[in-house]
Amino acid sequence: MPDSEHFSHNELECHCGCGSNAMDLNFLEMLEDLRAMVDRPLQLSSAYRCPEHNDTVSSTGRTGPHTTGQAVDILAYGELAYDIVTVARLVGFTGIGVKQRGHFGGRFIHLDNLAVPDFNRPRIWSY
Repeated sequence: MPDSEHFSHNELECHCGCGSNAMDLNFLEMLEDLRAMVDRPLQLSSAYRCPEHNDTVSSTGRTGPHTTGQAVDILAYGELAYDIVTVARLVGFTGIGVKQRGHFGGRFIHLDNLAVPDFNRPRIWSY
């Protein structure tokens, strides 16, 4: 997977050490559109996750949205978090998760672009 304009291969790969990076190219273009519209750097805490790693860190198990290459978690709070959520809706992300409790370094916005027939999309939720 090549680097995108604003996100490196290392940022986008699985953090378990396996080096896997299967980010969806359409999703990555949406992420770049979001970055351009927000006009500020975005720090990813998680992007692609291999099924094994996702199973250890997420309740979504081996098939969660990060395993499809169509999900990221962006470290953000306050005005930046608000701007990300606002722009993400305009860009067309279909899943927006908001974690804004706890210490500031652990606050994030989850974005995904899944077409899951079992859930109504678009949707927003809090952690």
